[in-house]
Amino acid sequence: MSKHEMLETAEVAGERAAKAEEAVRRLTRWHDDFPTPGVRFADLTPVFADADGFRAVLDCFAACAPDADLVAGVDARGFLLGAGAAAILGTGVVAVRKAGKLPPPVHSREYTLEYGSAALEIPADGVNLAGRKVLLLDDVLATGGTLAAAAELFTAAGAEVVAAAVVLELSFLEGRGRQGDYPVTSIVKL
Repeated sequence: MSKHEMLETAEVAGERAAKAEEAVRRLTRWHDDFPTPGVRFADLTPVFADADGFRAVLDCFAACAPDADLVAGVDARGFLLGAGAAAILGTGVVAVRKAGKLPPPVHSREYTLEYGSAALEIPADGVNLAGRKVLLLDDVLATGGTLAAAAELFTAAGAEVVAAAVVLELSFLEGRGRQGDYPVTSIVKL
């Protein structure tokens, strides 16, 4: 790729990121003390319901790992993001599920949330993950446990997480520090 092509590619990526950020900031609805007291919930439903806003988010995510051959979306809003980004990239998609939602055998990882703990699972059978380059997507990066657990699942299955991306990052919770060596993109950092 020539220097001119690289600059042009960076410019397009910057425009996509700016468009996505504007949509997320404009359309996100905030709810205090949900789902528990002290938590401020970001409702991204209006972002996803807006055709231009949703497309801007998906384009931004797809640009994070154009060489990925599989996209993984974390339960539940990550399913929407993962499916959309996979369609743009022309790849398959894997849903990273909450515990108990997949038939055995599964790979499972427990993790902590800012308001509790949980576990995530992916199929241990039926989907060949060995050697796959995975783009990992979720809606929010808070304490970082969810995204880190999902990445650990794919690594344990022999895949390589080449990038992760989220719509919102709550940087004051320092969840980025719990992530691996893969680059993490946030459309909006708070």
